[in-house]
Amino acid sequence: MESPVLHKFKGKQVMQKQLSRPSLGPTHERSPAEEVELAATAISLDVRLRPSDMPAHMQDRALRCARLLIDSSAPVSRPNPTHLARALKKEFDSLYGPAWHCVVGTSFGSFVTHSPGGFVYFSIDSLSVLLFKTEVQLVAEPGA
Repeated sequence: MESPVLHKFKGKQVMQKQLSRPSLGPTHERSPAEEVELAATAISLDVRLRPSDMPAHMQDRALRCARLLIDSSAPVSRPNPTHLARALKKEFDSLYGPAWHCVVGTSFGSFVTHSPGGFVYFSIDSLSVLLFKTEVQLVAEPGA
């Protein structure tokens, strides 16, 4: 649905059509207190939160787990992105059910479909972390 919007451009009124966007599905609304708490956690862990569709307590878990894993490997060597991705996936599979996927690296592109409430993207040190959940459906074999 279109709705016209009036703007001033170089002293003249200009009408611009603005398209309304369809809803992208349910997002997890957070209270202002949860927002502040999550931001404080991100700052204290030196993490940059990016887009997310995930409850605050799950985001908090992902940030803390990633920071712990990175810090525990720091004295020996730089963190291994594959090990970090595997550990985050296993952690979330065990806590929140199967079908979590995790991508960790310094440079990657992605385009994913995720379950509602199952997506977080953040940067920690030089690494970016994409953690998301997909639906799992059992497929019945023919004739079973």
